[in-house]
Amino acid sequence: MMKHLEEIAERIREDFDAQNDARDKALVQTRTLTRHCAHAIRAVHRQERENAAAELEQAGQIARSLSSALKGDYPSLYFAGYTQDALKEYAEARIVYALVDNEPLPTPEDLEIESATYLKGLAEAAGELRRRILDIIRHGHSQEAERLLQHMDEIFAVLVTMDYPDAVTYGLRRQTDVTRSIIERTRGDLTVSFRQHQLEKTIRKAEENFLVNNDED
Repeated sequence: MMKHLEEIAERIREDFDAQNDARDKALVQTRTLTRHCAHAIRAVHRQERENAAAELEQAGQIARSLSSALKGDYPSLYFAGYTQDALKEYAEARIVYALVDNEPLPTPEDLEIESATYLKGLAEAAGELRRRILDIIRHGHSQEAERLLQHMDEIFAVLVTMDYPDAVTYGLRRQTDVTRSIIERTRGDLTVSFRQHQLEKTIRKAEENFLVNNDED
């Protein structure tokens, strides 16, 4: 009864060796993918469009390689936290790039990623939009900041409708709550910026009127 046990064990070892090799390769790829995504977002904030596009192109190649290598043969590795986290970073970078540059929003199908991973990337993109808005209003109130805040509102309006168990959305509810807080703070910052902008306009107008009246005297 036991004469084939060593043959069985050898096949199992070969299977484990293949899985371990695939895991090691995936870990390297996910780290590289995350790095390219971080560089792309940094380039977006620096308004270095060409650099951002180049980083995203490299990130896209790695994301597609991960999916093709793991999704069919090693689904447990594909759905592992480190793989999906890296793909979430890819989604976030692509979404931020599109929204800041006022381009069409990429879909999960465009990015070839899972729905829950896409939504988590969408949620985290709101934080980068806040960062962009703060950079804008440091130089004065702007309609561009208002446009980005509207995108944040639209993101939250979608996230809040995804009322599914965490087993389906992989913790999206917590990120939705974080997004709500980010939007509330950003709206407050924009309100202060707008009021300051209006006050400065009023002061400048009063100064101009004062100078005109003095000249007439």
